[in-house]
Parts: sequence; structure tokens; C-alpha cells
Amino acid sequence: FTGNVAIRGRILSGIVRSTKMKRTLVIRRDYLHFVRKYQRYEKRHKNLSAHVSPAFRVRDGDTVVVGQCRPLSKTVRFNVLKVVPAA
Repeated sequence: FTGNVAIRGRILSGIVRSTKMKRTLVIRRDYLHFVRKYQRYEKRHKNLSAHVSPAFRVRDGDTVVVGQCRPLSKTVRFNVLKVVPAA
């Protein structure tokens, strides 16, 4: 991670969905939600925008670790800390 913005709060991971923006990417976080009535789980997901430093080489499908920081724009509240390339 490069930059002088403080990382505080949550550390999350997800899969890169889109790198079309300049210095920003969209990650998808999949999780399971339990439905009590049926005693089963359903798949759900959330998309999350994160700032990515030009020092990182990121492609769609890579797994990234992001850390929470101050709001950088209307939707961006996370910063990419680590990139794990897709096999």
C-alpha cells in the first residue's frame, strides 16, 4: 500500500469486477444469508468501490484486500492494500 491516507476500521477482501475507472475499481463480496423459514442459506453479494494506487497492477478476477479510510469521493471509502493475482 502506498499513500498517506490513514487506514482504520474494517479490512475486507473481494474479487475485482471492474477496472474501468481511473484509479478506482469495483470489487464484489459474496456472502451467504440464512433464511429461518426454510432453514437454508441464499447467496447474496455487495459491490464496493475502492481506490487503487497506480503502483498496483490489477486485472478483473484478481482477489484484493482493502482497508477502510476516510471518504475519498461519493462512493469510495476503501483503499487497496494487497493484490493476489488470479491463477
